[in-house]
Amino acid sequence: MAEITISNKDWERVKIKVQRKYNRLTDEQLQYTEGNEDDLIKRIMVLVDRDREYVVFTLKKALVNIDNNRL
Repeated sequence: MAEITISNKDWERVKIKVQRKYNRLTDEQLQYTEGNEDDLIKRIMVLVDRDREYVVFTLKKALVNIDNNRL
């Protein structure tokens, strides 16, 4: 079970932040369907070669400051 919940609306803004931080990631690699947070986390872990804790922390940070462009 994922430690976070991301709506499709919020994901569009979070995805932009993730792509700014990891500019090699494509829209296709970051496709997301609401309710599949666990799959998204696992995919990002592989893509950026980081552990689950780091990826979840990064996504939570992006969600907390959703209106801020920084990650």
